[in-house]
Amino acid sequence: MNLARAARPTRLRLIIVTVALAGAGLLAATTPAASARPGAQHVFRWDGGTKPVIVLEHGAWADSSSWDGVIQRLQLLGYTVDVPPDPLRSLPGDSTYLADFLKTISGPVMLVGHSYGGAVITNAATGNSQVKALVYVDAFIPDQGQTLLQLATATPGSCVASSSAFNVVPLSTGDADLYVKQSVFPGCLANGLPASQAAVLAATQRPLAASVLREPSGAPAWKQIRSWAVIGTADQAIPPGEQLAMAEHAGAHITKVDAPHLSMISDPGVVTAVILQAVRAAG
Repeated sequence: MNLARAARPTRLRLIIVTVALAGAGLLAATTPAASARPGAQHVFRWDGGTKPVIVLEHGAWADSSSWDGVIQRLQLLGYTVDVPPDPLRSLPGDSTYLADFLKTISGPVMLVGHSYGGAVITNAATGNSQVKALVYVDAFIPDQGQTLLQLATATPGSCVASSSAFNVVPLSTGDADLYVKQSVFPGCLANGLPASQAAVLAATQRPLAASVLREPSGAPAWKQIRSWAVIGTADQAIPPGEQLAMAEHAGAHITKVDAPHLSMISDPGVVTAVILQAVRAAG
């Protein structure tokens, strides 16, 4: 048998895999944002036992499609990814919904939350030993008793801290749905993204119940579960200084990226790399 000839298909497969990973942004971990953490160039390797399920929780004024770029990269690497819808009705209710969803998963779980989704995972993972890591992406990381309104206004500069940013739709329950005005959305939540993409995101946003902003958070899961945080330094919704303060308070491993509030859309490769750092640490 000609060994040189037999080796060619193997080399070809390796080349194809390398190109695929590079195209997915997973070999770009030497960029300044990702290389801030030692060993980031190896985070796509899984050396543990059972591969974890990665659960992504979207935030307010968004839906599950905001994770598309991250989902594609994780699935390319063979991970099972679940993206349950966030009801956006109440912090206790949304957290219970996610906690119930997590109970249907056997084996280890990596739990990722964006924006308001960070508050949801903070509550939903409490007491769940299957959750091995929490990853916060441009997210709220509340301590017990804190509210989103309190955290959003703790540092000046949030574009959603004023009622003038919203279209308010009264509900028969006495609550109201908050939509970010389409004239405000691009510069507030999607700065840095193409104008056409920002316009679509503004038009398809899902509303947040106004009462959520004043609901106190419960016992935080990050006190028992290791956490990571991606901080978009161009975030106009949750000021980067406040994100940093929350992440440091929670003892999270921090990665900064020059990105808007929707960094998983603008920089999905960096966000994926941080998720995989958490996976590797847990494995």
